[in-house]
Amino acid sequence: MSSARRARFLLGATLLLLAAPGLASPAPLITKTYSYFSIGGRTAEDLDSELERRGPMTRASGFRHPGATQISFGGEVTYLENTARCSIGGTKVTLKTKIILPRWKNRRAATGSLGLIWDTLSSDIKRHEERHAEIARNYARQLEQSLEQLRPQATCALLEARVGETTRRIVDEHDKEQLRFDIVESKNFDARMMRLLKYRAAATE
Repeated sequence: MSSARRARFLLGATLLLLAAPGLASPAPLITKTYSYFSIGGRTAEDLDSELERRGPMTRASGFRHPGATQISFGGEVTYLENTARCSIGGTKVTLKTKIILPRWKNRRAATGSLGLIWDTLSSDIKRHEERHAEIARNYARQLEQSLEQLRPQATCALLEARVGETTRRIVDEHDKEQLRFDIVESKNFDARMMRLLKYRAAATE
């Protein structure tokens, strides 16, 4: 005689966060939303000050940032139990991402040069946060596949412990990859902005 039971897990993080062709694979339930915060200012110095003053603050860093991505993992695992063993009946990993971006109230009245700077900066902020969301999506898929592939155990308590260990390991790997991405982006920021500004300026000539 066999029985089935479900267990839920939820892991959250706020960050500044594959299957082979032809093979069936789990598909996490992924949602992405956007929100915006307004800033004022009429000079480049104003914009810098406004972003520092009004940007979202993250728990991870304790500082305000020009943009942020809130990432929350969760899900449900079904366990199938009989007299001999306990196995995974099914998994459903969920991922919620919320991208927070700046919106400059005075963009329409900006001079050409300042408008160019803002458009370049805001585009780079959005690209950066979208990459955080993409990293999270990749790890959500990895998590669901890893849970599906867990071997049966003698008891559901043992298997549930394996689920917890696997979840913590993959989410920890996710957090480290998000941090690595931020460090690389920070080091390359000045060079990247100069390159982008030159490209956009040339495109408008």
